[in-house]
Amino acid sequence: MKAAVLGATGYTGQILLRILAEHPDVRSILAVSSSQAGVPVRGADPGLPSSIEAKIEGGVLAPVADAERAAASGKLDVVFSALPHLASAKACAPLFGRCVVIDLSADFRLRDAAIFRAAYGVEPPRPDLQPGAVYGLAEWYRDALGRADIIANPGCYPTATLLPLLPLARAGMLRGTAIVNAISGISGAGRKEKTDLLFVERSENVNAYSAGTSHRHAPEILQELRAADGKLSLLFTPHMAPLRRGMAVTTVVELNGEPDIGEILRSAFGASPFIALTGDRIPQTREVWGSNRCDIGWKLEGRHLMLFSAIDNLVKGASGQAVQNMNIRFGLAETAGLSAGGEM
Repeated sequence: MKAAVLGATGYTGQILLRILAEHPDVRSILAVSSSQAGVPVRGADPGLPSSIEAKIEGGVLAPVADAERAAASGKLDVVFSALPHLASAKACAPLFGRCVVIDLSADFRLRDAAIFRAAYGVEPPRPDLQPGAVYGLAEWYRDALGRADIIANPGCYPTATLLPLLPLARAGMLRGTAIVNAISGISGAGRKEKTDLLFVERSENVNAYSAGTSHRHAPEILQELRAADGKLSLLFTPHMAPLRRGMAVTTVVELNGEPDIGEILRSAFGASPFIALTGDRIPQTREVWGSNRCDIGWKLEGRHLMLFSAIDNLVKGASGQAVQNMNIRFGLAETAGLSAGGEM
């Protein structure tokens, strides 16, 4: 397979290159950077393994035009777009219909144009292509992903929030409002020059932001939650913690009936290699760091259910899930190139 990575020098692009460098089914990589074309790929990111040089022609970052030419000639199988929201669909315009596009921005995540406008302040970039895009929550849309030519990779908060909630919502076992409190590492905000992301501002400092329903990921979570059970509501409050990476989510929701939580989750995820059910043990971010795993625990408090989940926001929350989606789409081993074990 030949893969291209647009935005190869951002956090998400760098993790993608690390995974693809070791992927047994990816023989060739176009690492695309509009600002550093021609720069040796390991010069731009010395942390990449030397094995990547055998997969990148000339060992250098390529201009966008190279990806367009490869797609036009039929030599490109898949493109990962790790570009910012609203820029991704535009950059991929010459690639649609010529190869599979896995978009890690929000450009294709929201199905309702009015909701997209409310969240991002502009019209959806490609409403003509939106109906054909498949939401890339790998464990939930596995069958549809096998036929998709545009995959909308989920955000990190939605991934960690939705995986424990959706099986229970689909079974009709929840009611009322899901109250979600989520904690993310600083890398979840991307690589930006902003005062509140500086080390001296973040160190020894935790804060909530975009509380209630104002975060851009809230409509994405609610869209999928209501697709499973149209009666549910959401309150979502993210927090930023002084961690480089990692995400922990606690959700409290009222139960409808007396379900066997473990049985419902085991039935939904028993064949999923990247879901680990921890029962009454609350998962921690350090246990999933570097892995493509989502750990899920739970606890009952009277009529309320507490759900706990942990992911690496850069892997299962972004690049790892994108590669998992590629594996599913092309009929490869779902685990190819990906780790289910956390790093020490």
